[in-house]
Amino acid sequence: MLLRPISLSLALLLTTAPVFAQTAPTPPAVTPTTTPRETIEGTLSQERTVIGIPPLATASVQTVAGLRTDSLGRQIAEVIAADLERSGLYEPIGPNGVRAITRAEVQAPRFAEWQTRGAENVVHGFVDAGSNGSLIVGCYLYDTALGSELVRKGFEIQPADWRRAAHKCADAIYSRLSGEAPFFDSRVAYIAESGPKGNRIKRLAIMDSDGGNHRFITNGQALAISPRFSPDYKKIVYVSYLNNRVRVFIYDVASGSQKLVTESSNATFAPRWSPDGTQILYSMAVNGNTDIYRISANGGTPVRLTNTPGIDVGGSFSPDGRKIVFESDRSGGQQIYTMNIDGSNQQRISFGGGRAATPEWSPRGDLIAFTRMGGGEFRIGVMTPSGGGVRMLTNSWQDEAPTWSPNGRVIQFFRTTRGREGKSSLWQVDLTGVNLRRLPTPQDGSDPSWGPVLP
Repeated sequence: MLLRPISLSLALLLTTAPVFAQTAPTPPAVTPTTTPRETIEGTLSQERTVIGIPPLATASVQTVAGLRTDSLGRQIAEVIAADLERSGLYEPIGPNGVRAITRAEVQAPRFAEWQTRGAENVVHGFVDAGSNGSLIVGCYLYDTALGSELVRKGFEIQPADWRRAAHKCADAIYSRLSGEAPFFDSRVAYIAESGPKGNRIKRLAIMDSDGGNHRFITNGQALAISPRFSPDYKKIVYVSYLNNRVRVFIYDVASGSQKLVTESSNATFAPRWSPDGTQILYSMAVNGNTDIYRISANGGTPVRLTNTPGIDVGGSFSPDGRKIVFESDRSGGQQIYTMNIDGSNQQRISFGGGRAATPEWSPRGDLIAFTRMGGGEFRIGVMTPSGGGVRMLTNSWQDEAPTWSPNGRVIQFFRTTRGREGKSSLWQVDLTGVNLRRLPTPQDGSDPSWGPVLP
């Protein structure tokens, strides 16, 4: 995979056509894109920033690895627009319904034209053929009122990685305007489900944060659950059930190989990485008692961290690696506790009505996401690490298993419908609780894990 940031002055040397031609050829009809579409619930804020996003220009139409640069210009703009709209903060104008810009306009936008359309900002860019079968993608963000340039990014990519270039551009724009860390160029691991409810096939799958570039990792012969990306994004830990044996595997994303971490005939679930990627937490039931263990990512002898009657499940490290948050029913019902990484100083932090489960520490360290269960409903909420500031973000029948975006602003989870079939799907909500969306997946989905931003 090649996605190399470059200066846009270097792009002048890498492209095979004049970079700032004064006119652009009339583009042919564009092949419809396969950008995944989302379902949106709730009412988005009316205070969204309007951003103009026309198709990216090209110096001359060329075909690279079967992809036309003019068609890619529109597709990349579509992904940028979809990313920014999905954040709930921006209202894109284009690329559909707006005129294509010339190559000369990339660095000389017609600001007055965009102001008349209500755009506070405008995104321009280009796609050109590079050397050795690569593509050069450039993107710029401008303030239409001030006529000033806010962002300038360039990438040399292999044609198959064009979506990543679009996500990187969207990340740069989002970060510049919002002041938040990026999160679009990231991936999600989850469990793809098919078949009747009583005999579900559960496969490990991964996809881009918007549902693109989807692929299955396991074939469904073994039951797969509880995936989690490693901090360096190179591996996924998950649990596999086959022939009455439970195995915790680490899957290498680049090579497709996997390594056995631990194996048992006892029920084992909820593996979680330490922030430095050297340790894995998991829960295991032994003689009717479920406790939390820690083991080296290279395997070896596990260390038992909890030892109380009842069920201790999960475990999510704080970002600094000093604390672990987990759930336990030791008080009579599921509640959330924290402890030191050696298992000491175990303290309950969740109180109030209902039960609390599936805690997940925010990458910022300021919040813990969890599932609140009560009144026959499961809802996603957040609290501070001390248990205060509880806010519920969803209000449905069964929402559970939260996982954080890399910047700690959005939470993904899965939702199950009522009825005998109990269909499950992936959703996400931001910290306002307003921007609620369903993610597109080819099959039912559960147990998402949102990985870090790709390098």
